[in-house]
Amino acid sequence: MIKDFSGKTAVLTGAGSGFGLECARIGAQRGMNLVLVDVQPDALAAAEAEMQALGAPVLACRVDVSQPAAMDALAAQVKARFGAPHFVFNNAGVGAGGLIWENSVKDWEWVLGVNLWGVIHGVRAFTPMMLDAARADPAYQGHIVNTASMAGLLTPPNMGIYNVSKHAVVALTETLYQDLKLVTDQIGASVLCPYFVATGIHNSERNRPAGMPAGELTASQRIQQAMTDKATGSGKVSAADVAQKVFDAVQSDQFYVFSHPKALGNVKSRSDAILAIQNPPDPFAERPEIGVGLRAALRQSGG
Repeated sequence: MIKDFSGKTAVLTGAGSGFGLECARIGAQRGMNLVLVDVQPDALAAAEAEMQALGAPVLACRVDVSQPAAMDALAAQVKARFGAPHFVFNNAGVGAGGLIWENSVKDWEWVLGVNLWGVIHGVRAFTPMMLDAARADPAYQGHIVNTASMAGLLTPPNMGIYNVSKHAVVALTETLYQDLKLVTDQIGASVLCPYFVATGIHNSERNRPAGMPAGELTASQRIQQAMTDKATGSGKVSAADVAQKVFDAVQSDQFYVFSHPKALGNVKSRSDAILAIQNPPDPFAERPEIGVGLRAALRQSGG
């Protein structure tokens, strides 16, 4: 856990928008050195200018987190400028939906590349550096936060590719927590599992690499896009609210971070079914009208 953030260094991926940008704002207010990482140049430049105006020392890096060499180079830049970071937020993410058999290989490569491999590379690149710092300084405290989703604890239909990526991040982060506990008391880990929050992820196609073109949207993909747009647009919890929860978790060494704790009822239903060896329940049990509407829309579309 980190009690005092002043003078500490934060590495934030997906820093140009959403949770990454809001965490950068909190970090600047608390006197942190900020490493802003994003793939979108205009958003990154705007975030850099804003944080500098707040007086924060900033290193802004345009990086595709799915690329191992780029993440290794980022780690080297961070070490050269600020030394080992104290807070690493592996947050960059993209969204994709539709019936699971309709996703192309390029869809899978893109989503898993950012959502899963981006986290893997962040953990791989920065954890050894943080462990070295902990061994060298008994006062060093570090924390790694990986962004998953409630879709990492549930299996809602028509968004399987996203579910797979986020379940993997939950498993990775739980294992990271256990592994760190074996070797140090100075570095913690948390997993962020937001529900529907307006962050810009539903517009993530804007950052899709040219080498992974999207095909024409299927009916199920169009339906999922519309549902996601509506859900994120009507949400009452803001990205700034979630960023505050992230900092609170880092400060108190809390592992699971939820934007909407009431949604845990659906997680309990799934866990109960597993323990009872029953078939998977409705993942929208808390709001059954969602599943009813989705089923009707898909059957009407011929999906």
